[in-house]
Amino acid sequence: MNNVDLAVEERTIHALIGPNGAGKSTLLKLIAGRSEPDAGEVRVGPSVKMGYFAQHSMEVLDAGATVIGQLEGQFPRASQGSLRSVLGAFGFRGDDADKYVRVLSGGEKVRLVLASMLYEPPNFLVLDEPTNHLDLDTKDMLVKALAGYTGTMLFVSHDRRFLSEVSNRVLELGGDDGPRVYDGGYAEYVQSTQCEAPGMRG
Repeated sequence: MNNVDLAVEERTIHALIGPNGAGKSTLLKLIAGRSEPDAGEVRVGPSVKMGYFAQHSMEVLDAGATVIGQLEGQFPRASQGSLRSVLGAFGFRGDDADKYVRVLSGGEKVRLVLASMLYEPPNFLVLDEPTNHLDLDTKDMLVKALAGYTGTMLFVSHDRRFLSEVSNRVLELGGDDGPRVYDGGYAEYVQSTQCEAPGMRG
């Protein structure tokens, strides 16, 4: 990935697309500060509060905690009611909130990480394949949770429905002329280019 010159505008939701090897995950890591560029710089505004989700995000969960305990540890001043409300929005209702993290499936762990990220939503979300390991109902939960999001988002997904319902911009990597931004969401991108992005599913 070379010669990338990109400004992410406030309150835009960019779907990042391109073929395998185009540098999608690398770009997200650079923006999130998880990697350093070989040249150039990444500048994040002083008022930006970033939330970054990648598949390794599940590794930060405390296996010995319960689902509700995980959130209590992160938000010690929050009420039980508010924590259980956000957990319920991600499918942890009733006794499910008392499950231990160590017995959760991969999809349940993803749901828990996303619930903790969206309890107090940052103003800039960077999401790398957030719908991996999620069933259809949980994808619906995530779409609903993000429906009222008023911040900025940059995400990678190969889920057609998630792309169409969440994005309002498309950033395409891998072209001969460098990155290209399309106004409108993924559905508008398909209509404009008359083709799907590589690797689509769902």
